[in-house]
This record gives sequence, C-alpha cells and structure tokens, in this order.
Amino acid sequence: MGDEKGEEKGSLVLVARKGCFGLPTACPSCLPVYVYLRLANASFDLNFDVSNPDSDHVPYVEFGDYVAFNNEKGGVIDCLTEDSIVDLDSKLPSLSVPEWVSTKAMISTWLAQAVQYELWVASDGSIANKIYFSDLPRPIGKILHWKQTRAVKQLCGITSLNAAEKEAEIYKKANMAYDALSTRLGAQEFLFDNRPTSVDAIFLGHALFVLHALPDTSVLRNSLLKLANLVKYAEYLKTDLLEASSSSSSSIPRSPFDASTSSMPRKSASSRWRSEPKPKAKRERTEEEKIFRRRAKYFLATQLVAVIVFLSLFGGADGSEDGAEDGGAYEED
Repeated sequence: MGDEKGEEKGSLVLVARKGCFGLPTACPSCLPVYVYLRLANASFDLNFDVSNPDSDHVPYVEFGDYVAFNNEKGGVIDCLTEDSIVDLDSKLPSLSVPEWVSTKAMISTWLAQAVQYELWVASDGSIANKIYFSDLPRPIGKILHWKQTRAVKQLCGITSLNAAEKEAEIYKKANMAYDALSTRLGAQEFLFDNRPTSVDAIFLGHALFVLHALPDTSVLRNSLLKLANLVKYAEYLKTDLLEASSSSSSSIPRSPFDASTSSMPRKSASSRWRSEPKPKAKRERTEEEKIFRRRAKYFLATQLVAVIVFLSLFGGADGSEDGAEDGGAYEED
C-alpha cells in the first residue's frame, strides 16, 4: 500500500456528484477518486454536491484544513499523492515508472476524451442529465447541457465539417488504449507489479463507468466488452471495492454509499480492500462548505435569469447540440 497518512489523523471527506447506475458516484471524474481511496484502504466519508453541476472543482477531498480540488495540480489524485495525504505510488519500482507514466497519460487523455465524447456528443443526453442536472429545473438543465456539449466539441476540435473524421479518430485511440491495457494486465490482478497504483484507480473508474453507465448501444462499451481480462478485472474489483453484492437497490443514489467509511483494520488479504460502513456523528459545516452553499444560491439565481433571457431572445429555439457546432449561433423567429 501507499503512505495512508489520512488514517493516522482521522477521516477524509470525498465530495463528489451523486451515485446512480449501481455506482457510488456516477461522475466519470469522481469515480476514480473514490476507487483510489478504496484501494488505499483510507478512511473517508462520501458527501454529494448537487449545487455545482458544471463546476470543475468537483470532486474534491477535505482533510481538516486541507482541501484537494479537481482543478488544481493535475486533479485530486495527484494532489493527494504529491502532498503525501494518500499515496499508492510511493513503492513503485523505478524500472516501472516510464511505462507507468505513459499508461497513466494514455488513460487520462485518449480514454477520458472518448468518455466525454460519448457522454455529451454521441448520446441523447439522458445519462448526462441524470448524473449532473436531475436536481435542477429542466430549462436550466437544458441550457447547461448545451453549454457543456459545446465545450466538449470545442475541446475535441469537432465541427460540422469534420465530425465523422473526429469520431473515428477518438474511437481508434480508445481501441488502441484498450488493447495496450489488456496486454499490460495479462492475467495479473493489477496493472503494475501486482499491486494497486493510481493507474489502476483511474482505469477502474473509467471501466466501471463505461460498463455500468453507458447504454448497450455505446461503441466504447462494446469495444471494452471484447477484452475479457479487462472486464473481469473491473467487475472483480467492483464487487470487492464497492460491495455491490450487498446492495439490491442500486437505483437509490444515496444508499449504501452515502456515508461510508473504512475503519476496519487490515487483517488478511480478503479484507484488505474492504471498508465497513459505520454511523458518523454530525459535523459542523466548514467555512468552505458555507461559502459553497452561498455561491450555489447565487448560481441558481443567475442561471434562472439566463434562462429567462435565453427564452425571450431566441423565442423557443431548441439550443440543440447540432446547432452549437459553429459557436452556438441561432436565428430568431
């Protein structure tokens, strides 16, 4: 394991987006952080942020006065590692580092881009709405979905002229990444030196999202299903880490993962990756949380104004994804 210093001082708090599809958090950015903390056997509580659906600071981890945000220093996992809060990579042999770095980069770029493409561009939007916008008024959700779709298309360099070419490129890179990971894993339990690292956490978060959140028609999901060892690896660790076998009501997003901790000491190989839930005492909100709540109120108010302005200016224009490719320009009725 790594240097789990979080266990020495008390419980960490992971703030993520809510769970669904049988996952403790269904956000593809949040799930790898959850898996990382589970693999490290770190004690942590899981809270949900439903007030900032389009904010890039979520997920984040609190540990006393320490906060690691998703939009800082390469993300939450890198922050926790560099600051020696929870470090799964400290004992990685030096000979494995070059391949470990390249593998991590491949997952964080090619596969991450493919997920964003399927979630925001190549789907009907229902999955993204369920994860991010289901707690918001429908008009606000539609506006935020349009904005995010437009941002993903710009990030991927997609226009109306090159959409088919870009899609083929995205899926080609994803297939190459899956093939490389399948070869790397072989029959091992983990990707490097048969022990968990942050690369396992990042890929497991990706794989579990693809297998459980994306629809049967997903090109990415069907590509992953062709590689039996990757699917077996993901599903085995899902059962062990997320304790899915103990829950038959995965449609309820806050159960059984709402306030889970891992307080059990490590005694044997069978219990190394497990964490037992325990009741937690109510804690006072931190100043940071109070600020976030105040900002959330302003956020909702400004978005409501934005919807009113949008509807008055564009007279019911749909704001669809196809119309956003050339800068989101619309013609008034």
